[in-house]
Amino acid sequence: MDFSAYLSGLGMGLSLIVAIGAQNAFVLRQGLRGGHVFAVCLTCALSDVALIVLGVTSFSRIAAVLPWLDPVMRFGGAAFLGFYGLKSLMSAVRSRAALDVGVANGATPLMPTLVACLAITWLNPHVYLDTVVLLGTISTQFPGREMAFALGAMTSSFGFFFSLGYGAAWLRPVFAQPTAWRILEGAIAAVMWAIAGSLVVGG
Repeated sequence: MDFSAYLSGLGMGLSLIVAIGAQNAFVLRQGLRGGHVFAVCLTCALSDVALIVLGVTSFSRIAAVLPWLDPVMRFGGAAFLGFYGLKSLMSAVRSRAALDVGVANGATPLMPTLVACLAITWLNPHVYLDTVVLLGTISTQFPGREMAFALGAMTSSFGFFFSLGYGAAWLRPVFAQPTAWRILEGAIAAVMWAIAGSLVVGG
């Protein structure tokens, strides 16, 4: 394996994934709640793997064959993120509870959690822009070494999501205060709506 291409993929993957977004906010909240953290982190990382492979191997052909895909992803993703942002805002306004730092809060069943995680990932066109478009385009700079580049980007996804999900546990004492939890929910709502707005206006 070409180590320079791997490192380039690792660095580029991290530079794209660390930006605050809907997916990262979801993982952070699950980590704080202690709700199905491993399953959520694995789902996000495996989704990135699929999209990175898609970008590295098929980006140019997809863009030519499916020109209608862009508006469908943009408006469908904006609608979902707008709805999810509303749920977070209502939670911020109505909730008076604090996070129980002594017991993991995994009250939400696994399947609804994974469905929400998959929707936030696959209905967000920004994820496609980062993985399929940008990483797929950059990988062409490494002819014959595309998969080494892709492996680096995949490594960054696994490392980041699991660090974010499990590292959030260190913040649990802070979120034992009801105000801190409400601020987080409000911030998540703002992030969701900002992304949704950019999808609609930016089209």
